[in-house]
Amino acid sequence: MEIINEWGSVFLILAILFGFFMTWGIGANDVANAMGTSVGSGAITVKQAILIAAICEFAGAFIAGGNVTSTIRSGIIDSAAMVDQPELMVYGMLAALLAAGIWLMLASARGWPVSTTHSIVGAIVGFAIAGIGIDSVHWGTIGQIVASWVVSPVLGGVAALLIMLSIRRLILDAENPFRQAKRWGPIYVFLVGWIVSLVTLFKGLKHLDFHLTSLESFGLATLIGIVTALIGKFLIDRVQMDERADRVFHYASVEKTFTPMMIFTACAMAFAHGSNDVANGIGPLAAVVSVVQSGGMVAQKAQLPLWILTLGGVGIVIGLATMGYRVMQTIGTKITELTPTRGFSATLAAAAVVVLASKTGLPVSTTHIAVGAVMGVGLSRGIAALDLRVIGNIVVSWVITLPAGAVLAALFFYLFKAIFS
Repeated sequence: MEIINEWGSVFLILAILFGFFMTWGIGANDVANAMGTSVGSGAITVKQAILIAAICEFAGAFIAGGNVTSTIRSGIIDSAAMVDQPELMVYGMLAALLAAGIWLMLASARGWPVSTTHSIVGAIVGFAIAGIGIDSVHWGTIGQIVASWVVSPVLGGVAALLIMLSIRRLILDAENPFRQAKRWGPIYVFLVGWIVSLVTLFKGLKHLDFHLTSLESFGLATLIGIVTALIGKFLIDRVQMDERADRVFHYASVEKTFTPMMIFTACAMAFAHGSNDVANGIGPLAAVVSVVQSGGMVAQKAQLPLWILTLGGVGIVIGLATMGYRVMQTIGTKITELTPTRGFSATLAAAAVVVLASKTGLPVSTTHIAVGAVMGVGLSRGIAALDLRVIGNIVVSWVITLPAGAVLAALFFYLFKAIFS
């Protein structure tokens, strides 16, 4: 308790700095994943992606981000051992933020799309082993995370493959693909609005005291989907056939039809990410603030004030603007060649699988789902359409994320303990 009282203001400053650094990493990596398909397919530019992220990430965080977050991520560790030594919680969460931030910076610089959740989980495991003991880690949860390395990309890939095959059957293989694209386009846009509304209604809005039953959530999501489809129809109807381009590439006009549809998926993914993952990224910051402001009370839950959400939102946008282009390039151009139809399929599939996972509690990673979805779209044209070397590098980066975060966090934990104790 004495250490908390003596160094409290320093801990708060460090938590804010490291929290900002961590959310910068989320922007550079996680948000870039969500935007990669839209940018890589040519539907939007990098500048437009940053603008969409700035607006929709903030909207997602504030409308559906929640004001309470679990500081002990997903039951990863037992906090009971730190009740009598609250400074261990502070050292650990500071170490976790810094370690995860550094790993995300290294991964983003290399263009590796890694999981920010797994980065922070690995970091918390590392500090727990170093500071409390190996028995404090809930290893069953870690096993589920390891399983998600396979489950997530497979689910994303299968969903994207099915959506791409439906587009091929309903539109591309039709006698008049352009007319069919205009006919089916609004229905696909409806699915975007409906699915992302379900993400928000199932996982957010509790802090607004807005509680809905499953049936009410489906009804409201359907209404939002219909409105989205009507806006989509308006934009799709404005697309004109380009006969000259069609002579060069048979589906040029069809791809033009899917370009405005990709804007919906970009906005939807950014909003969903803001509502679900922003608060998770700054959970350790909330933990430190809670311990310091309470004078040393270690709680399983911590309030998430609006200023912390604002800090997270700003960090994410700056991260995407400064370093996000590298991961966007990997997702959008290096795994397989993306067009608006393929990019749309991948993003819609990723959003759909996230909904399924959030409702059923499957241990999946949004990043891994997005990568799997892009791979699934590539597989629709055969395995030769995929760059297996790039995919190999991505898988390696996934495997080393947990141990990398853990080792860095353990080192920083000992460092903070030596400085302040």
